[in-house]
Amino acid sequence: MNTNSLQQHVNEPTRGNNILDLIMTTTDLSINGLEVTDKIGDHQMIDFSLEVQAPNTRTQHKQVFDYKRENFELMKEELGSYNYEVLMNNKNAEECYMILKDKIAKATDHHIPRKRIRPTNYPPWFSQEIKRLINAR
Repeated sequence: MNTNSLQQHVNEPTRGNNILDLIMTTTDLSINGLEVTDKIGDHQMIDFSLEVQAPNTRTQHKQVFDYKRENFELMKEELGSYNYEVLMNNKNAEECYMILKDKIAKATDHHIPRKRIRPTNYPPWFSQEIKRLINAR
């Protein structure tokens, strides 16, 4: 358990003379008031409280590509400027894939600007038009 940074908190028997019911946490979590109490069936009940931090509820903005302001002509020109025969000479399929993926990623970063958006509870395909139609019902 130590190799996975886990800590076992139950140190008393929970069934007969054996510790069969475990409470394991990462070492940074705090368990308070752990007690092995009344029986439920043939096991002892374990009562405890767990201290956790509430997640940050501030809205985090996300960066996405702004395809409305893209420059595909320059991107196509950049991707066409490479000599792929030389780049991929004596490479296996995985290496060729990684080279092509890297070139496309760099061209995308160069020629498609990014914009910050606020995350929503709606799926990406849920457009303003769909929201308007639902609200109109």
